[in-house]
Amino acid sequence: MNDSLPMTREAYKRLMDEIERLEKEELPPILERIANARAEGDLSENAEYHGARESQGLIMAKINELRGRAARAEIIDTSMVNRNEIHFGAKIVVKRLRDNQTITYQLVGAGDDDFASGKIPCSCPLGQGFMGKKLGEIAEIKLPRALEKFEILEIRYED
Repeated sequence: MNDSLPMTREAYKRLMDEIERLEKEELPPILERIANARAEGDLSENAEYHGARESQGLIMAKINELRGRAARAEIIDTSMVNRNEIHFGAKIVVKRLRDNQTITYQLVGAGDDDFASGKIPCSCPLGQGFMGKKLGEIAEIKLPRALEKFEILEIRYED
């Protein structure tokens, strides 16, 4: 099983920036709250201490989750892919044949997805169904509710 997470350099940089922000901006005030609460003595009934420890746990869990994603990151250079086919990073325009609706998608890595803005992960059924398709081809994709057919109208990559 390939456990890597494909992402662009920009997505990797955003990930690393978020880790740094959490470590340098979010965590220090919480650690200070814990130190101040400890200085007050009895911690068993110190709500400030327990609240700060809970906040620390949440921030550390988020940092660890992001570090795990960073460790599994596979930087994809979209300038090196066959631009006549749909691959990671492609922005595509398709026509759903059921209703002739034109839809724009961008194939992104897990964690960069935003279905509302058309960013779909390569790993989801829709993303997998488009992978490797060429201009003019029909992609038949089995989705939870139905088999959908899409005509590939445009494929472009942004460097």
